[in-house]
Amino acid sequence: MRRDGPGRDAVGMALPTPLSTPADTSPPARPGPSTRDSSVDAARAVLLIVVVLLHAIMVGVGRDAAGAPVLENAMEHWAGFPVLTWFAQVMPLFFIFGGFAGFTQWTRDRARGTSAGDYVAARVRRLLVPAGGALTAVAVFLSILVVTGVPAEVVAVAGYRIGQPLWFLAVYLGASALVPVLVRAHERAPWTTIGLLALAAVTVDVVRSATGVTAIGALNLAFVWLLLQQLGFALAEGRFDRLRARYLLGALGAALAALAVSMLTGFSPVNLLAALNPPMSSLVLLGIAQLALFQLLRPALRRHANGRAQPAIGWINARAMTIYSWHMLVVVALAGALLLVPGELAEPLSAAWWESRPLWLALVVLTVGTVVGVVGGAEARRVRSRAAQRFVPVPVAVLVALTAVLLALLAGSHPAAWVVAAALIPVALASAGHSSKRSTADEAPHLSRYAEPGHNIRTEISRPVLSFRSAY
Repeated sequence: MRRDGPGRDAVGMALPTPLSTPADTSPPARPGPSTRDSSVDAARAVLLIVVVLLHAIMVGVGRDAAGAPVLENAMEHWAGFPVLTWFAQVMPLFFIFGGFAGFTQWTRDRARGTSAGDYVAARVRRLLVPAGGALTAVAVFLSILVVTGVPAEVVAVAGYRIGQPLWFLAVYLGASALVPVLVRAHERAPWTTIGLLALAAVTVDVVRSATGVTAIGALNLAFVWLLLQQLGFALAEGRFDRLRARYLLGALGAALAALAVSMLTGFSPVNLLAALNPPMSSLVLLGIAQLALFQLLRPALRRHANGRAQPAIGWINARAMTIYSWHMLVVVALAGALLLVPGELAEPLSAAWWESRPLWLALVVLTVGTVVGVVGGAEARRVRSRAAQRFVPVPVAVLVALTAVLLALLAGSHPAAWVVAAALIPVALASAGHSSKRSTADEAPHLSRYAEPGHNIRTEISRPVLSFRSAY
């Protein structure tokens, strides 16, 4: 089935002055009603819960022989963790959904006359408002630890652990900024674009494996994640809705078989979290399997999403980036609080430790929900407020935002890096102000909106597309 009335999660980009584009004499397309794909919302909510629980289960807190506090990744010492990652590695499907959302919102905005620049600027604002609040909170948290005399080693580990998930924000910012250009490539040659990205990703893996130079794999930060985003474009067009269940099952089986072969031959690691750094083409195989499974479960997901689970799913999706940006700070803060509890702490991976995990995970979920509920409202109001006039090109905003996130990611063990990163966020937000026409991304109260099935999204993508030069 096809869709129309695309949703509201995407990105755009503009220069500080209005750009002239070829005249379009056809009447502007009227945007359709605000709709959502409840199956995507339901799956996305599940993915976010998996991410929070995965990071929570990793935390190991204890004291060494001298009584000094120790904060470690307990899963590094558990033999069963690689198998767990086969189910908990959900980032490929996250990027597919990101492509789905980016395609639907950009085509909708473009039909309304929004420039690519305003689109990207709006997307930068929507991502940075929750991320900026979290970066500031982390800077304050780590500074308090330093002032109160917490050992420097513990502060460094806390900053490092909190910063690890920020790779997603950095890559997602870059991928979102390229949505207008990549949508154009998709519209012209969808499968050629996907094929070229797949070839590039595999080539990088082969060269990295043959030479032993790990740094070469960094190129797949682009090829792997952009390829998965392109699959999201195809999902948004309804291309996979035409496939019967037996073909989806075949794709699922083939992708898993190929992934198993890559593991058995040593081409990719058994631990799929290890395949993130650097990203490997095995994540694409996993993404294809996850996409096929999603398509098979889509009717059931819609039924649950439109039933009793609807309020919870809506709440999570409305605060998706807030949850992702804040949850690690909450997890590490709770881990530190355990050190203040009188009595002995259970040794990580011991029987007592495993027995305490359900209570620990429940505490994390409850606390993350409480924090997100408090800060989410203020962040939503900031996102919906009209941005100031933009006087610099949007690429400057993207560059400043990436600098802030990468600083916290790569130098997060130093509290000063978090302070500088937090200070850069207002600069990036100011650089991502509006030009002349507001993107629908500014109007949407949710992080993303999607088209419901039964419509044709292609009715809104027939207008001329801005060239790379005019868009940026």
